Amino acid sequence: MTVGTKPKQSLVGIELVRLLAYEGDRIFTIDRARKLAPRVGLKDAYLVEALYHLRRNNWIVSLRRGLYGLSSVVPGVVVAHEFEVAAALVSPAMISHWSALHHHGLTEQIPRDVFVLTTTDAWIPRSRKDRAERSGSGFQAGDTLYRFIQVKPDRFFGGGQRWIGEVRVPITDLERTLLDGLSMPRYCGGFAEALHAVQVGIERLNIELISAYAVRLGVTTAKRLGWVLESQGVPRSELAVLADLPIKGYCKLDPTGPRKGSCNRRWMVQENLPGLVEA
Repeated sequence: MTVGTKPKQSLVGIELVRLLAYEGDRIFTIDRARKLAPRVGLKDAYLVEALYHLRRNNWIVSLRRGLYGLSSVVPGVVVAHEFEVAAALVSPAMISHWSALHHHGLTEQIPRDVFVLTTTDAWIPRSRKDRAERSGSGFQAGDTLYRFIQVKPDRFFGGGQRWIGEVRVPITDLERTLLDGLSMPRYCGGFAEALHAVQVGIERLNIELISAYAVRLGVTTAKRLGWVLESQGVPRSELAVLADLPIKGYCKLDPTGPRKGSCNRRWMVQENLPGLVEA
């Protein structure tokens, strides 16, 4: 590109952004940009450079290699929601854990990060620092930190598409979200927050569905759920499928807590919550 052509190419780049906005591509890949570029007279040889200058001038935001989002400086564009970005970063994906707790109105705490459930086969973006330190700090895209929780494919279930603004985004449902809180409380603000979420959501809870989910997730999760639901007044007759599951030994009620406290023989859980642990 000669010096004399730069202003022209820059203007063409802006026209590309406007076309992306018109087409509804608030998040787009470089391949999508390449497909639309001829319509604004942008040659393929200049596409990468045009995208570079668009980033430098804040017309677009780089989400990960080859994936971009339109910024708020584009006239008439509503910037993509964090959940929409999360679903674009990795596939398959479901908004989960603390983010889903807040979405379902189960917590008043607003998580600073976005939590995303995905499978072990998915490609998960990592920041350079995260790759080097393996710190689990997540992936920074724009101003948001995305935390990816990997599960095996047979444990990737319990969600659906829900409207977030103008788009539909995959989010774990109420039952799966509560189970994730009980089994992985470190991603939900702690076990006390997970218990509070059950208290808030108990009236909306489908006991048969959450019990079936728990069985699929494993006997430890099932026993923990049974204890929690019974403590919330759910009749024993509705919890038989959980109570009858065989288990070899006691599991901790709070998986992140110490191995101490009284042992509940009905549910085979060690009641290691601060208020229940004997002094």
